Amino acid sequence: MFSWFLPALFDAPDGYEAVRQRMVRVDIEARGVRSAIVLEAMRSTARHLFVPAPLRYLAYADRPLPIGHGQTISQPYVVAFMTELLDPQPHHRALEIGTGCGYQAAVLSRLVKAVYTIEIVPELARDSAALLQQLGYQNVFVRAGDGYQGWPDQAPFDRILLTAAPPEVPKSLVDQLQVGGKLVAPEGSILQNLVLLEKRADGSLQRKVSLPVRFVPMVRE
Repeated sequence: MFSWFLPALFDAPDGYEAVRQRMVRVDIEARGVRSAIVLEAMRSTARHLFVPAPLRYLAYADRPLPIGHGQTISQPYVVAFMTELLDPQPHHRALEIGTGCGYQAAVLSRLVKAVYTIEIVPELARDSAALLQQLGYQNVFVRAGDGYQGWPDQAPFDRILLTAAPPEVPKSLVDQLQVGGKLVAPEGSILQNLVLLEKRADGSLQRKVSLPVRFVPMVRE
């Protein structure tokens, strides 16, 4: 399933193994995330490599952390919850809006065929692309640009995930969702909720609202 990875890079022991396993067990699995493949992706993805060096001692705390440019790396539980809600499958092509440091893309890339991810901050796009390449994530494609526009020349996508909050999910992204596809996003301004949209055969959307969240706002160029 994951033949495109470089096992030596992903599976090498590191000094954070025990605390990472505890994070998944206590902060994610014990709080209701049940997908075996999502839990394994969280166990196997080295979050500390995506966190600024001065904050690595906090890498496996269940909290968001600043990554510069006014952006954050998301709380591990929220990453796992959103990934499970997205229901990724090995044949899927996924679009992520808001690359940030690349951590969510790294987790998702273990579960799907390809991840196309867009970051509006050019410096973050550049740095996350370099890091993901260095770590051997060969099925992640990073682009600097306006997430509101999506990635039309690679559409349609089976799954779309937003890691920044628009006031409402942009129609431009819904249009790039495959029939039968799912989109997960934080939505709202002052008050935000996580929403799951599923596109029906007639183009209409089935909408479910789950937990309240707090993400950085999704901005335009």
